[in-house]
Amino acid sequence: GSIRLDGAALDQWDGDALGRHIGYLPQDVELFSGTVAQNICRFAKEMSPEAVVAAARAARVHDLILRLPNGYETEIGEGGAALSAGQRQRIALARALYGDPFLVVLDEPNSNLDEEGQRALSAAIMSVRARGGIVVVIAHRSGVLAVCDFVLMMQDGRMIAFGPKEEVLARVSRPEAARTPIAERVAQLKVVVDGMNAAE
Repeated sequence: GSIRLDGAALDQWDGDALGRHIGYLPQDVELFSGTVAQNICRFAKEMSPEAVVAAARAARVHDLILRLPNGYETEIGEGGAALSAGQRQRIALARALYGDPFLVVLDEPNSNLDEEGQRALSAAIMSVRARGGIVVVIAHRSGVLAVCDFVLMMQDGRMIAFGPKEEVLARVSRPEAARTPIAERVAQLKVVVDGMNAAE
């Protein structure tokens, strides 16, 4: 098979052009020595302060950044050592949203978030959807399901269910699945997709 975006396989896209339309938050967040603003804009040579703030606002991390010693100009150290795990994840989310990419892929985006961070993540996903973008979320924690439309369930590397969220969750909860602990069944919800059809 192939992965297509706007009808074209990914290898048909120019790499630089494709990169401007995709935002990615990896499971293992990696920030670099520099300022918060530089990390959000991916160290772009022509940084747009307005776009940096817009990305931070979309990720609901603007107020948190302003509370840092030097705001957006705070030096975060190698790997973001000056920040907590939750702060690193939320700033990396802003980086994924920088430039309003059409497709946003979030890999375990809520693994280090507290309740406030969870709410911020949900709001960020909704903001992408509101501007017509597509969000793909890979997650084991079910808290993010509330703002997603479709669920793709995988087990042992194979797809076992795909469809509207309510249908798939009902399938997981059927009596024949009762012998499997609920924690294990929820953990099988590997990929959560919003608006998959629009990406085909």
